[in-house]
Amino acid sequence: MPPDGSDAAGRTVPRWIEPGGPDLRLEAHFGDRVVACFAERPASLHALLADAATRHPLGEAIVCEATRLTYADLAAAVDRLSAALAAEGVRPSDRVAMLIGNRTEFVTVLFAVTRLGAIAVPMGLRLQTPEIAHVLADCGASLLIHEADLVDRLPQPVDIPALARRWTVGGSAAGTDGFDAILARHAAAPVPPVVPVEEEDTAVILYTSGTTGRPKGAMLTHLGLVHSSLVYEHCMGLTKADRSLAAVPLSHVTGLVANVTCTVRAAATLVIMPAFRAGDFLVLAARERMTQSVLVPAMYNLCLLQPDFASHDLSAWRIGGYGGAPMPTPTIERLADHCPGLMLMNAYGATETTSPTTIMPPRFTPTHGHSVGIAAPGVDIVVVDDRGREVPPGAVGEIWIRGPHVVRGYWNNPAATQAGFTAGFWHSGDIGSIDADGFVQVLDRKKDMINRGGYKIFTAEVETILIACPGVVECAVVAVPCPVLGERVHAFVVTDGSDPPAETLRAWCAARLSDYKVPETMTIQAEPLPRNANGKVMKRVLREGLPPAGTA
Repeated sequence: MPPDGSDAAGRTVPRWIEPGGPDLRLEAHFGDRVVACFAERPASLHALLADAATRHPLGEAIVCEATRLTYADLAAAVDRLSAALAAEGVRPSDRVAMLIGNRTEFVTVLFAVTRLGAIAVPMGLRLQTPEIAHVLADCGASLLIHEADLVDRLPQPVDIPALARRWTVGGSAAGTDGFDAILARHAAAPVPPVVPVEEEDTAVILYTSGTTGRPKGAMLTHLGLVHSSLVYEHCMGLTKADRSLAAVPLSHVTGLVANVTCTVRAAATLVIMPAFRAGDFLVLAARERMTQSVLVPAMYNLCLLQPDFASHDLSAWRIGGYGGAPMPTPTIERLADHCPGLMLMNAYGATETTSPTTIMPPRFTPTHGHSVGIAAPGVDIVVVDDRGREVPPGAVGEIWIRGPHVVRGYWNNPAATQAGFTAGFWHSGDIGSIDADGFVQVLDRKKDMINRGGYKIFTAEVETILIACPGVVECAVVAVPCPVLGERVHAFVVTDGSDPPAETLRAWCAARLSDYKVPETMTIQAEPLPRNANGKVMKRVLREGLPPAGTA
């Protein structure tokens, strides 16, 4: 829980680092960047694991279905796998692609690859053949470790000539080597020494969602991953007693950092759920005494919709992180009723920021639902106009972000790196503001803002109102072309089965929004909204299915 400080005007301003807390110091990194870093920190991803295994060797590290590993077990499994990888020819700086779901092997592969000074390239299981081919070719992967049942989705070897080896997990497939067979083949191989790395070296490449073009490979460094893990540990107060339930994909930056690496940093327990289903989540959370998780708001809503929600013992749940969408006030209130010990914390970040950029102090969650929180330790956030000039508090502009967690750039794409960064500040493409007390509000993506006859409409604002309407599970607001006004407002609304009519939804919005912001047309459906491999709503797909205004 952060203390409050005072600014030059005497206002009470929340902050994350308290007197006597962890020290931050300015350091020069990545050439021209000067950023605030935790003064005391592990030097690499491997150091995170080694430290946890030393401090808490018999503590439970991973729970995944029938598997339970202590930190000593996990460290030994990573050592054995690194020996097999080295024996198979993996060398420092090699890229190892991971088409692996939520399972124990995701964690062991991640730490074994980076132990060798190589680079892990996780991929989401929703990727299709052309997308997989792009990632493999762009990063120049020499090894692909993939789920056995995805073999038919892989590109042909002739299309990816640099990919020398393919391994399977969770079964076998023709033309590949089985994970367990590889480990058995090299059971007697000596464990190689830990390859020393620099903090600024790339540890992981994560490909952006590619909603507006070809995905770009964001280069996450050891420094960024360690720093972000320390941010979660400090802001959420994580200790070895915590039990984090991973229900989002581990291949996404949220699962990778908010579950895997921050849990290892705290020497806590990572409970891995292969795929999210609300009923199964509640059973697992109660059985394993979950204390922390990070979900999207729709997941919380789906849990609350379970008829037996109140029968599950969730008394151990103390931290509920969320992001990617606003949390409806009714959801916050219902969670407070059922789980009085649960602290909800909004978090805002991106692949390019190695996850957390802002985190909401939980005591402000009920009163600051419009905000994504305050800057996390070591993070600089500014809001600028189209000419790159900082705007006054409360004014709207593009959010720029700087800190040790910001990636060094995009793999094999210097043009995108040059266009996306200025003196260490990453241009987020998000439109938002920062008020006088430091609370950050994200209003829209630059590309999603609607211009209705000269009136600018931020889709996130309309979505925040719609999602709070009873019966709404999730929603997305998009522009529909109009020959008169340029664009009009259309809403896609997913309901819980109660099916409120469009007139009811529009009346709800009209009572809370300016008239020009109220959706003029709606699509009401029971099917979930289309999402890409990183879980983001694909508004481009939604827009493409709409006729121009006045033609439907």
